Amino acid sequence: MNIYQFIKLDDYSVTPKYLQVANSILKGIEEKNIKKDYILPSINDLSYELEISRNTAEKAYKHLKDMDIIRSVPGKGYFIATTDIKHQLKIFLIFNKLSVHKKIIYDSFVRTLGENAIIDFYIYNNDFSLFKKLLMERKSDYSYYVIIPHFLEGGENASAIINTIPKEKLVLISHSLTGIDGAYAAVFEDFESDIYNALSEARERLEKYHTLKIIFPEYTYHPSKILNGFYRFCQDYAFKYEVIRQPQTINIKEGTVYISLMEDDLIILVKKVLESKMKVGEQVGIISYNETPIKQIILDGITTISTDFKMTGEKAAEMILERSTERLAAPFYLTLRDSL
Repeated sequence: MNIYQFIKLDDYSVTPKYLQVANSILKGIEEKNIKKDYILPSINDLSYELEISRNTAEKAYKHLKDMDIIRSVPGKGYFIATTDIKHQLKIFLIFNKLSVHKKIIYDSFVRTLGENAIIDFYIYNNDFSLFKKLLMERKSDYSYYVIIPHFLEGGENASAIINTIPKEKLVLISHSLTGIDGAYAAVFEDFESDIYNALSEARERLEKYHTLKIIFPEYTYHPSKILNGFYRFCQDYAFKYEVIRQPQTINIKEGTVYISLMEDDLIILVKKVLESKMKVGEQVGIISYNETPIKQIILDGITTISTDFKMTGEKAAEMILERSTERLAAPFYLTLRDSL
């Protein structure tokens, strides 16, 4: 038997190569193609044949050894110790990008699923064409498809691609798309209500300012429903307001709160605020979308409005483990700091 016919490495996948090797061997065992006591290739041979580093080959075998799937005998190498493995979930996980908060979702998702899951992880960088390619070329043997759908353009066609997935195998995270048929699981953000409620909670601090400005570039993948909630809050509570489309053109004005959605725009904003010499939290305010650890430190703490990303990942994994088709709004919260 040639074991290399069962080991598939996918250059598009973000899943580490050592896990791809280990998962391929596990799949071969589960499908009864690899038998008990089979002598595995040496680390050097595995490295050479698969064109991976020796360290990657070692990590693949160590992972399987930690699972008690393989054992080693000095002078003889590694062999399959058991074919009695639990049925494993096979997950196709695809994110629009890998940011700090997406990593929080990923980590909590993987941790909640536990070791009894094989995850193929892909990133499409908000590119609909790549998203379509990855999903249309997907394998048919996945237990679940977990998708974060955010696009710079072309997203209006995403529902047609997603509708090709059996709904009992579908979990959407972060965004509730229209046009998806059937009963499927979702952990979604209610963008309009989330920002409205968060700003309402911060109203006591906001009242020392007269104007709210939100940075919402044309190139953002954030949904326009955020703007709807922003407009409604400003109109309900009599704030002047403005949408800034070009972050580089920001002119810092006293009595104004600036809301930044994207991390790159936040850097531009903070630089301009520092150049203005105005007192943050008194003369000018800053609110940032999406909580990350560094925002506890910048400018002695930046106020954030954010989805609970840890819980988002946990809930998505729990829906898989419980075979649920529930659609759940992700918790959204305000964290007040000195920038407001």
